[in-house]
Amino acid sequence: MNRPTSDFAAIAAARADYPALERWTYLDVAGRCVLSRATRATLDECLDGHMLNGADKKACFAMIERTRGRFGELIGAASADEIAYAKNVSDAINMVATAWDWRKGDNVLLCPALEHPNNVYPWLNMRRHGLEVRSIAPREGHVPVDEMIERMDAGTRMAAVSTVTFSPGFRTEVARLGRACRERDVLLLVDAAQSVGVLHTDVRESLVDALAVSTQKGLLGLYGMGFLYCRREWAERLKPAYLARFGVDLGAADSHEASMGDEEYRLMPGARRFDLGNYNYSAAAAAETSMSEIMRLGTSNIEAYVCGLARALAQGFLDLGLPVSGGAPGPHLAHIVTVGKMSDNHYGTGEDLYNRLYAHLEANRVKLSIRRGMLRFSLHLYNNADDVARVLELTREFLGRHSGGADARR
Repeated sequence: MNRPTSDFAAIAAARADYPALERWTYLDVAGRCVLSRATRATLDECLDGHMLNGADKKACFAMIERTRGRFGELIGAASADEIAYAKNVSDAINMVATAWDWRKGDNVLLCPALEHPNNVYPWLNMRRHGLEVRSIAPREGHVPVDEMIERMDAGTRMAAVSTVTFSPGFRTEVARLGRACRERDVLLLVDAAQSVGVLHTDVRESLVDALAVSTQKGLLGLYGMGFLYCRREWAERLKPAYLARFGVDLGAADSHEASMGDEEYRLMPGARRFDLGNYNYSAAAAAETSMSEIMRLGTSNIEAYVCGLARALAQGFLDLGLPVSGGAPGPHLAHIVTVGKMSDNHYGTGEDLYNRLYAHLEANRVKLSIRRGMLRFSLHLYNNADDVARVLELTREFLGRHSGGADARR
């Protein structure tokens, strides 16, 4: 197996800052990440400040703006005004879904069979306002972007897709869909939970209008916080369903958080209008540190490194006779590799052999998931070729003892 080249030396060295890798072969970032020592130190410092001195609100606000700007830079936003804070992906998606004045005849396009439920239910909920949810069937595990474009008409207001599906883990042709949406004045919202932080992301290049992400996966942070990017031209056409002081523009940057303006208020510019009350300061501080590390290493470098590992893992499974989703590694593959046959089961697979393989890997301290009936392996910058080799060796060992040959596994 090819080892990381010298171009990836800094990424390979970063592994030492993740103590979980001393205990686990951790291939489950699509579920949740593990924290670095640097991120933990930031959290300790933040909590010590609260414990010993109470919160320094001015310092907290300054950190919130640094973190907002850092995320905007990470994804290629035009300015920090295009970034709002959210609790998680579903919160961010709901911010957009509830901010449009839906009328009878409006429709949204999505592929529910490949989306996480949290990118489905917000749209179903808007049916009470007359929205038609146009469901597009998947094609061999892929979101069929060509069909989504064909289904657009004068009533299409939004299209919602995952940049990378949580299972089977294939990339979506986001830029192609973005061009079609931009030509038709349709808002393109992407659930980027499985891509930001691992894959290079540029919302302007890919013509994304809104992006939702949480911090506990590719951003290497905590549960309970996320971001909404919304392109300013679209954000200022949207009216938040919920409004609080931070979403109101009082005209002065140093206006106190408890200041009250006139009853005839003006919304904050861009996505800031979606900010509500006090922020999750600890999670924001953690995200500032973890995103700084991601940006230091470079998202293009991280993507090349991690996807190279995923290709090696997928090919290794294929060589062992296992059914890898999507077959041979190709442009559809990112950092997620799934094995088995898709179903609606998240607690097991439809094949006893794969259930036992999961148990074998777990017993040998390999972290992975089962999603939609498939074994799911997902990698990030802290993984390396040794992790891939160990998983393949454990799998080879298991199959040698428990299966009747490659033909039985196909």
